[in-house]
Amino acid sequence: MEPDPIIEEIHAIREALSSASGNDIRKIAEAAKARQAQSGRKAVRLPPRKAKADRKAS
Repeated sequence: MEPDPIIEEIHAIREALSSASGNDIRKIAEAAKARQAQSGRKAVRLPPRKAKADRKAS
């Protein structure tokens, strides 16, 4: 299978962000939140969906 350049780029970005935060998941999350706040865009959080009930045979 031929390598996908988009996937390769995503992996490279992920590795760079991880390395910049010392591979610490908390620092990675803090940096992501800081980038989000700095972007000026409003984050939308949708309400959780209710689970559909499974129909059982009678």
